[in-house]
Amino acid sequence: MRDGQDMQPKRSIALIGMAGAGKSTVGKLLAQELQYAFVDTDDRIREINGTSLKGIIDQVGLAAFKQKEAEAVLTLQADATVIATGGSVVYSAEAMRHLQTFATIVWLKLSHETIKARIGNPAERGLVVQPGQTIDALFNEREPLYAKYADATIDAEALSPAQIAAAIRQAVNHA
Repeated sequence: MRDGQDMQPKRSIALIGMAGAGKSTVGKLLAQELQYAFVDTDDRIREINGTSLKGIIDQVGLAAFKQKEAEAVLTLQADATVIATGGSVVYSAEAMRHLQTFATIVWLKLSHETIKARIGNPAERGLVVQPGQTIDALFNEREPLYAKYADATIDAEALSPAQIAAAIRQAVNHA
């Protein structure tokens, strides 16, 4: 025991949701509040590959990009960490099972309209979207996967980043 605290490892928190849901913004704030480390898996992918997400998708295609995203998650062994995942990580059951072994998974849920407004031009963002696929179709495709893997769902529609972080703390009993 140290300072009266038990030595049980702290459980990490993984944020999932569409691009534009605020995973990175909220994740940084939440990590600071909890005094946890912060990892953005999109940043890890960019660092490993030396280019933007769009650049990676352009170079290797969507399927290979999704594999790189899964690999970035599979390398994580994090304790007391807030993890902002890429929006398409839910396509990898293996990556999601790995996250479940050490993290509480929280879905930041927003409406189609809010996501579309925040994303802007999906081609510039490096969004994993099939040619001709609309944001609505992508959202509808991913929504059941987010719901499947989420331990907690935060309706982030009308909340500030600080309010979302507070809701996450409450949902995962870190209030």
